[in-house]
Amino acid sequence: MSNDRLVLPPVNSQKTNLACHFCIVGCGYHVYKWPENKEGGKSPAQNALKLDFRKQLPAFSVIATKAQQTVVADKDGSRHNVLVVPDKECVVNEGGGSWRGLHMASYMYSADKQPNARLTHPRMHTGDQWLETDWRQALALYAGVTKKILDNKGPREIAFDTFDHGGAGGGFENTWGTGKLMFTALQTPLVRIHNRPSYNSECHATRDMGIMELNNSYEDAEVADCIMSIGNNPYEAQTNYFLYHWMPNLNGGSMDKKKKWFGNENISEGRIIYVDPRKTTSISISESVAPDRVLHLDIQPGTDTALFNGLFTYVVAQGWIDRNFIAKRTKGFDEAASANKMSLEECSKITGVSVAKLTQAAEWAYKPKADGKMKRTMHAYEKGIIWGNDNYLIQSSLLNLVIATHNVGGRRGTGCVRMGGHQEGYARPPHPTGEKLYNDQEIIAGKGMIYTAWAANPFQSTCNTEQFREVVLRRSQIVKEAMQKNRGATTEQMVDVIYDAIANKGGLFVVAINLYPTMLEQAAHLLLPAAHPGEINLTSMNGERRLRLSQKFMDAPGSAKADSLIAADIANTLKAMYKAEGNAKMADRFKGFEWKSEEDAFNDGFRMQGAKDVGGVIHSQGGDTGNLATYALLASAGNNGVQLPIKEVKHGKLIGTDMLYTDKFGTDDGLAHFQASPWQGLLPAVQGQKNKYRFWINSGRVNEAWQTMYHEQEASNGYAAETKERWPMAPLEISPQDAQELGIASGDIVEVFNDYGSTYSMAYIVPTMKRNQVFMQFGHFNGVMGDVTTEAVDRNIIPYYKGAWASLRKVSSGEYKNTVSFKSRLYTV
Repeated sequence: MSNDRLVLPPVNSQKTNLACHFCIVGCGYHVYKWPENKEGGKSPAQNALKLDFRKQLPAFSVIATKAQQTVVADKDGSRHNVLVVPDKECVVNEGGGSWRGLHMASYMYSADKQPNARLTHPRMHTGDQWLETDWRQALALYAGVTKKILDNKGPREIAFDTFDHGGAGGGFENTWGTGKLMFTALQTPLVRIHNRPSYNSECHATRDMGIMELNNSYEDAEVADCIMSIGNNPYEAQTNYFLYHWMPNLNGGSMDKKKKWFGNENISEGRIIYVDPRKTTSISISESVAPDRVLHLDIQPGTDTALFNGLFTYVVAQGWIDRNFIAKRTKGFDEAASANKMSLEECSKITGVSVAKLTQAAEWAYKPKADGKMKRTMHAYEKGIIWGNDNYLIQSSLLNLVIATHNVGGRRGTGCVRMGGHQEGYARPPHPTGEKLYNDQEIIAGKGMIYTAWAANPFQSTCNTEQFREVVLRRSQIVKEAMQKNRGATTEQMVDVIYDAIANKGGLFVVAINLYPTMLEQAAHLLLPAAHPGEINLTSMNGERRLRLSQKFMDAPGSAKADSLIAADIANTLKAMYKAEGNAKMADRFKGFEWKSEEDAFNDGFRMQGAKDVGGVIHSQGGDTGNLATYALLASAGNNGVQLPIKEVKHGKLIGTDMLYTDKFGTDDGLAHFQASPWQGLLPAVQGQKNKYRFWINSGRVNEAWQTMYHEQEASNGYAAETKERWPMAPLEISPQDAQELGIASGDIVEVFNDYGSTYSMAYIVPTMKRNQVFMQFGHFNGVMGDVTTEAVDRNIIPYYKGAWASLRKVSSGEYKNTVSFKSRLYTV
């Protein structure tokens, strides 16, 4: 019999703030913690929620379910109830919660629920088995191997695959700690970001044009005349931004705010234009709310640049541009308009979208209102173009259109913003060389001697995954065999054994630093246990640059610790090794890591950029005023935090910025720069795949499953296990006609294959899917979509993950048709 009883928190419960671990929206939650054998009463005076549970509560009074409650044990052995409840005062989510956020409690470590899943202590592979060890030995091995490489081969042989974001597995403290270690102390250039094969931005073009990718507020979506959503599925990927800020505009709920903000300007309920090859849940929900004010431009894959060039050319010809703004605050307009010129007829031929739909989109988004005022159109984009066909050209063509119509640059209800994956939290020293290295290809070519995957899992998430995984496994096996032959060696002797294998035999020493072993355990020799928000203090900013402090409320399991403090331990171990041999010059490179807490790392990095005595350059999303933020002020600000950049501290309160570029853009001359971005077709490697294979393999997320499903992979019970049961294998959405041709039914196991690799998926027949196109969940541990992607990248080594073509064949019927629901996921009324 299941127990669905909720234990109420007593009035004296500990109460802390927590921003959701998962998507970039960063919904605010309150965490209540109290002794396990205590509980609050039903009257408002007897429980910390101050609600009257003696009678039926009004609708939406609170979201509190069994999934939001757990029992945790601290290091002193005491056991506590924990309840994680959405914060109704948080302006981000207004008391709402996504599937992912509402399950955070179930992901908090409890030995009762997940005794074998989390890494609780360092583990070392002896060649044929894993053994737990302590931090002293683990650090001696890691630092010992690293030092031998530095001394004999130099920093270019030290490779990292690391996070650059906020939220769980990131945060300003942790990006600073890892960045200071990699770039200042070790000085290695061989570093890649967790979701792409180089160290780079996902938005080079927009930044070159003077526009950072998070430049408005979530409120702007409420008051826009039109929202253009590009390569983005906000209901499943940014749930509460969509529900609490987009939908009130579409259903007319924000009309009063529009009247208040814009006075006598013509206003009406909002419209949404979706640019996406497939009909998503976001589109179906929007159509159920206002079918006459939703437009779907179902473009052919990889043709976004042509779409924006066609619209740009059309609005220029119609005169639906802000010539005064262009003259005063931009440059390069004439050159871009000439280079990108494309008729709607040609645009239609390339994109597959009719001229009538293209014209309608232009009118909805850019045709001036009846009172002569320019439309306020917000453009929101994500992985559809970030991982699209030449990221740099797509973003350039989009921004040309946005700038010309003055839909960025201080007008409320506008903005050209990425929707985001994780929260943000970047603060690092500059890359030591500035090189654009294709790190995966470096490893495949035999370079790199130590590979540290830090809160990253390339085996499930990089491009051309199959080849990369094969090479790493082969090279790591060389080290495992050497270690196995020398069992019983001291740590110092094992360092020499490992170094010989990587320096002379082509081996690769692999280290994973993470919450869980992940698929990389197959190749790793050392696993180091990290901690996540709630177990540590952590600052991050969300998609409207809202900085919050997630407060520690429980102990991390075993000896797991914050990534910033792991980085400090590595640096301090290396410093001690160099000091011991009298090498003061090298020891000096590892100074400045004397941190005792996450707050020390925050003060050393994020808060130093704006400080007058800062010694070197820091690239931080806190900007020149990051020094104004303190843990105390952020704790006081609660889940509403402050929007970066901070303007001032007034009466003990942080005052932030709601919209960027009101006076100047982020270029040397302060002007927004148009850029030529003519349509050039598909990237050559991708075009070659399209010529050979029938099906376009689109990819993306599903609502319940976050990223690589790292919480779910090892789950055997609880809500994480339920998610794994719902999505036991990467689903492959396919049209009924194509499925019938291939003899495929929902639940069948289907092989997806091309000359880059093959993988398996679970068929999911969807009536709205187009012929010869399928959609596969990205990043799943059971069916890796990256196995069939190419190595194709743009000029900045941004991969075209979406650019995969392959063949399909049924493998077996399997059991999933008996255990998984295959009802349509599209919302209908």
